[in-house]
Amino acid sequence: MNRNTRTLIVVLIAVAAASVASYGAYLAIQRQPVRVVEVPHIYVVAAAKTLAAGARVSAVDLKLVAWPERAVVRGSFSTIEEVVDRGVITQLLENEPVTESKLAPREGGIGLQTTIPEGMRAISVRVNEVIGVAGFVVPGTRVDVLVTLKDQADTTTRTVVGNVQVLTAGTRYDQDKSKDGEPIQSSVVTLLLTPEDAGRVVLASSEGQIMLALRNPMDVAPSSTAATRTASLFGAPPPVPAAVGTTRVVRAKPLFQPVEAPPAPPAPPKPYTVEAIRGAKRSEETVKSEERPK
Repeated sequence: MNRNTRTLIVVLIAVAAASVASYGAYLAIQRQPVRVVEVPHIYVVAAAKTLAAGARVSAVDLKLVAWPERAVVRGSFSTIEEVVDRGVITQLLENEPVTESKLAPREGGIGLQTTIPEGMRAISVRVNEVIGVAGFVVPGTRVDVLVTLKDQADTTTRTVVGNVQVLTAGTRYDQDKSKDGEPIQSSVVTLLLTPEDAGRVVLASSEGQIMLALRNPMDVAPSSTAATRTASLFGAPPPVPAAVGTTRVVRAKPLFQPVEAPPAPPAPPKPYTVEAIRGAKRSEETVKSEERPK
């Protein structure tokens, strides 16, 4: 038996022995009983089904679920009685722990008013299919509010407020229908605004025509507030703003340029006269041009 044959036999024996040992270890592990390690936990209140913003919470909408004691959710509840008959501010998903930040105070009631944060206001504006961006202005979307004002000289459009959240579309303040991207046809939308912006939107809707521009929710850049004028549509340069504290007088150009009068003809030459003395009489006589001395 040569050397290569002996080496091959040794390798085969080693592989067979390792396989038998591995299989034996596998069988030994399988025979061991399963050990259940109980993790310390507590019970917290969770939503038994999806609850829309503005809904009143009842006992059938809640359940108690085990939650790891080391990862307690801040603001959670341990009893269902603490949550019943309170309004939902932010949508709750199924099996999601209910927290204080997502519920209105017990005396705050239910409905749209519970979803308005402190210091903000809800303003409703009338829209049509065009202003409402073909029905795609739905609860939860972000929009810019533009206004068009007309005066005797020009028509101006500019952004009044930007990146505004839409609270409701018509009487709907949940997003169940809009999740599938379906439009919600409505004649009124409600916007979430600061008191200052609310006053600007009310004034804009009463003085001119407003329009809503739909935004990408990830686009948080401020909108341009530069005014767009009718003259700029035809390439006219924008007017230069006057410096602060100074008064700039702008004179309108006449529609028709005045026609210059032709120059006046030169005055005729003064007649050439001579004084004639005849005896005791003296007189002046006009000399014709051809008779003038050269």
